[in-house]
Amino acid sequence: MQETQNLITDLDILDRNQPSEEVKATLDSNSGNQRKLYIESYGCQMNFSDSEIVASILHNEGFDTTSDITQADLIFLNTCSIREKAEQTVRNRLNHIHGLKKKKPEMMVGILGCMAERLKTKLLEEEKIVDLVAGPDAYRDLPQLIAQVDDGAKAVNTFLSREETYADISPVRLNSNGVTAFVSIMRGCDNMCSFCVVPFTRGRERSRDPHSIVAEAKNLFDQGYREVTLLGQNVDSYKWSEEENNKARLEKKEVNRIVNFANLLEMIAQIHPDLRVRFSTSHPKDITDEVLHTMARYENICKNIHLPIQSGSSRVLELMNRGYSREWYLDRVKSIRNILGEDCGITSDMIAGFCSETEEEHRETVSIMDEVKYDYSFMFFYSERPGTLAAKKYADDIPLEVKKRRLDEIIKKQSEISRFRYGQDVNKIHKVLIEGTSKRSDEFLQGRNTANKVVIFPRENKNKGEYVNVMVESCSQGTLFGKIVDVE
Repeated sequence: MQETQNLITDLDILDRNQPSEEVKATLDSNSGNQRKLYIESYGCQMNFSDSEIVASILHNEGFDTTSDITQADLIFLNTCSIREKAEQTVRNRLNHIHGLKKKKPEMMVGILGCMAERLKTKLLEEEKIVDLVAGPDAYRDLPQLIAQVDDGAKAVNTFLSREETYADISPVRLNSNGVTAFVSIMRGCDNMCSFCVVPFTRGRERSRDPHSIVAEAKNLFDQGYREVTLLGQNVDSYKWSEEENNKARLEKKEVNRIVNFANLLEMIAQIHPDLRVRFSTSHPKDITDEVLHTMARYENICKNIHLPIQSGSSRVLELMNRGYSREWYLDRVKSIRNILGEDCGITSDMIAGFCSETEEEHRETVSIMDEVKYDYSFMFFYSERPGTLAAKKYADDIPLEVKKRRLDEIIKKQSEISRFRYGQDVNKIHKVLIEGTSKRSDEFLQGRNTANKVVIFPRENKNKGEYVNVMVESCSQGTLFGKIVDVE
């Protein structure tokens, strides 16, 4: 029995700590700097994006990056706290690094991200090999923190900012295939879901200047990238205005303009028709018809929405403080299907065994999967996180064996639905952006269609970064297989 399973195929970002030989080349920078940085990222896409910001900051401070941990002078683990297992994974990794540090005592070890923010100085006490702890808003301070460790002291900065967006920092593209890239558009979260630590580890919502986002996306396109994924804990709540975010522009008497997420999507889509645009994650209570109509107007805005339901029960959703009911969620799905069509990919997150969940309410989660027909899902059993509203107000009263059994039923249901959804793509032509060779054979290429499904096909004479039309001939529950065809 697995605690978690998702049905994303081998291009999923969660696999990027085991890079291919091609990707290793992007990690092994050699600009002549004296010291080497090795960084591993865990959890959500935001952590992977943040690691690219960290690499940029430290490159300017005399660090090159390396894919070989044994060559590192500085090891950073960029961590996740969303579940207990995520934190335990990091602690297990530290046990391995302990052996490396015995052989190389001068090696510096740092913990970044959400686990650093949640545990703060306690990490230094619990994990003796950790020299440095920095939260998600403290990365500009890393040169000073490293200097403290160089001088023989431990170093901590877990200050949460209400302004920091790192908008002026050009990320170093780690683990890059040269085709797809992450672009962070906002940080933090104001939703306060009762099970979630993110508002406590990443702070309040703040949106990045749209001009800097467009400039970064355009620069990526000019470098040969052909897809950007706009990132935020809740991208639909993106909101930026001259008045609230940039007083200097107002002093020049420029017109105050409010930019919402639909506006931003359009601005990115207009950079070039060959630049694909994706985004994650959408909160069901905030995704608007304006966003959906903007997606429909532009072919290069991918037709795929990550819309976490968490539970199919309205009572449980209220306990989770999600801000919507089962009926309201299904109405949003109906709008997606009406505006973007049945082929639009919809993916989800689900939690089995939340506090006081009854067997009937579990069945409601299974039944909403049948109604929506998700392409794939991230599925977990409930893990109580210290400091959250749920930990303070509700008893974690579902036995572990019941949580695991319910999760297993959800996984089996999703497997069944994924086979159905992927089967619907067979005998259809899909526009695919080539991202590289298949992991199983250099004779095959792989990329994704607009619905974010991986497609594998014979190489022929095509190269990564090109768009091709693929006739899908067969599928598994997580991959489409076909051949390139000409379309007039």
